[in-house]
Amino acid sequence: MSRDGQGSDIDALEMGECEGELILRVKVQPRSARNALAGEREGALVVRLTAPPVEGAANKALTRLLGRALGVAPSAVRIVSGAGARQKRVSVAGIDAATARQRLGEGMGGAVSCPERS
Repeated sequence: MSRDGQGSDIDALEMGECEGELILRVKVQPRSARNALAGEREGALVVRLTAPPVEGAANKALTRLLGRALGVAPSAVRIVSGAGARQKRVSVAGIDAATARQRLGEGMGGAVSCPERS
């Protein structure tokens, strides 16, 4: 678990596969200092975004960031529910749960680790 109370346990993420697409829960933190995968909280992937939650800017940033982190095109990432909320269900085509866990774990490495001391 990181200092800000968000865990880094990828296995705790609630995700499944439906009709050939990966479904996962995401908790978005808009207007953050930087775009980052920030860990896991209550089964949801925590994603920090610099974009504000207006006119779909945060949703667009979310699809780009998740696409990059999962190694799929942003167009393969679709918000299934919660487009106007911080809690979302997201569908991702072209990836299975095991591969997603591996890639998300790699992408969260720097976001949840403690800084090195000099």
